[in-house]
Amino acid sequence: MTNIVFIHGLWVAHTSWEPWITYFAEHGHHAIAPAWPGELPTVEETRHHASAQAGFGIDELTAHYARVLEQFDTPPVVIGHSFGGLIAQKLLGENKAAAAVAIDPAPVKGVKPLPLTQLRSALPVLGNPLNRGRATALTPSQWRYGFGNALSSAESDALWEQWSIPSPGKPLFEAATANFAPHSPARVDTANATRGPLLITGGTADHTVPLVSTKAAHRLYRDSEAVTDFHEFDGRGHSLTIDHGWRDVADETLAWLARRGVVEVA
Repeated sequence: MTNIVFIHGLWVAHTSWEPWITYFAEHGHHAIAPAWPGELPTVEETRHHASAQAGFGIDELTAHYARVLEQFDTPPVVIGHSFGGLIAQKLLGENKAAAAVAIDPAPVKGVKPLPLTQLRSALPVLGNPLNRGRATALTPSQWRYGFGNALSSAESDALWEQWSIPSPGKPLFEAATANFAPHSPARVDTANATRGPLLITGGTADHTVPLVSTKAAHRLYRDSEAVTDFHEFDGRGHSLTIDHGWRDVADETLAWLARRGVVEVA
């Protein structure tokens, strides 16, 4: 049995990983999906107490999940989506995880492409500097552009209703200015040669983290002798971990973990 920790990103509740937890358990693995600091147990509660998440940045989030990993006897696998993928890379680079899967991860320091779709997806937060210290939510139309653009409007709206929550703006501001900050919290030790294997994925239709950004992140690891793989999900948007095709992503994740000898095939 392999221990796995799921880490969600901005605007999606930690409970969105519940289907993954069940699916991974069916394959013989033990998985958990801890909430972000300030996030409450349910979507409804988190929506009604948005300010509880305000002010938490990348360093605080990484430290929070590092404490979670320390509870295991041996380092677990971390699987993160979006900003969860950035945090997963940081934890792996610090040798606190056995392996990591970064699904359409938020850009780490050194990723230079900034497509217009990515900028437009972030504009609801970055457009107001005061949002750095706030927790904000996406409207259904903003969610549709950033997450559900590869889905029907009906499915996008349903996912917004089921899983969307307010999230802190600070991580987005930190990532946006990472290449101008010498000690940016978005920095990852991409040269670490002793870490476990890493898989980075990109969706070809992703507006929030476009494929060019995930490919640029993968290239940052070229000087490391550790395993760094890349997988492209054709036609998939940023909702790929929660929409109707999530099992395809889960299956590829499990298959990669098995190929790299991280887990045993159930």
